[in-house]
Amino acid sequence: MQRVRLGRTSLMVSAVGLGCGGHSRLGMATGNDEHHAADIVRSAIDVDIDFIDTARAYGTERAVGAAVHGIRDKIVISTKAMVTNRDGMLSAQEITASLEHSLNQLRTDYVDIFHLHGVTVEQYPHCRDVLVPELLRQKAAGKIRFLGITERFSDDTAHATFSSHALPDNLFDVVMVGFNLLNPSARRSVFPQTIAQDVGTLIMFAVRRALNSDDAVREAVGKLIACGEIAANAIDVSDPLGFVRQAPGVNSVVEAAYRFCRHEPGAHVVLTGTGNKAHLAENVASILAPPLPAEVSARLRTIFGDINSVSGN
Repeated sequence: MQRVRLGRTSLMVSAVGLGCGGHSRLGMATGNDEHHAADIVRSAIDVDIDFIDTARAYGTERAVGAAVHGIRDKIVISTKAMVTNRDGMLSAQEITASLEHSLNQLRTDYVDIFHLHGVTVEQYPHCRDVLVPELLRQKAAGKIRFLGITERFSDDTAHATFSSHALPDNLFDVVMVGFNLLNPSARRSVFPQTIAQDVGTLIMFAVRRALNSDDAVREAVGKLIACGEIAANAIDVSDPLGFVRQAPGVNSVVEAAYRFCRHEPGAHVVLTGTGNKAHLAENVASILAPPLPAEVSARLRTIFGDINSVSGN
């Protein structure tokens, strides 16, 4: 397993992080139970993954807690709290209650990274002025080691929450950012700031629906051509990423997508989620593979380098 320094946290963690949300939620989204989910976490730990990312909203904290019981000090746990409920923005007391709930589910008395989850531009001022001061009090009490924030990438594909607000304020030790070969805009708007501030980065959306099949790739690229973001003559519309898949040493588009993220300057932990052990092994191998051939990276930059309108979901 390759290990990386997670920015100014100075945590040395696996370059592969197990994501416990997404479309799978450790298999629980497709009908499997918590025991199955905990077994997936244990399988990740068995291959030396020590960074586990979950969230209250995912419903997988209990499974993570069961899996790491007895080895808590060897695992870095990242979890999150949504910043709203049906009554509006959370109060300081409510964010603390959410933290306490997560600690109980995870069977631990501290969380390594506690994120404000899916924060939008409109929500950010309340987070900064009300929730962050309370989380800093919880950090002083030893219940949180480092503060994090995640963006709502499906809606904020240009990273406005980070580039215009959270990163300039420099309040967070870790950010979770959407980044993939269809939308590498974090390369311009996020990573220069995180590198300058030594902020740790967790990469989400490395592979989502748009990169999971040839049909999905054609659909995604077709939309980008239709709206004028890619010139039709710049790419083979019948097989848009065929040049990636056919490159020497590349086994699949999915593998290439993970390699693309892993070797981006400023990217630290690449998150991958699954409910299947064999799929987990494939994804780990992809993330740990060498960089893409230089000519493939250059062509991807030429075609998709200016895209910031899609998430790949």
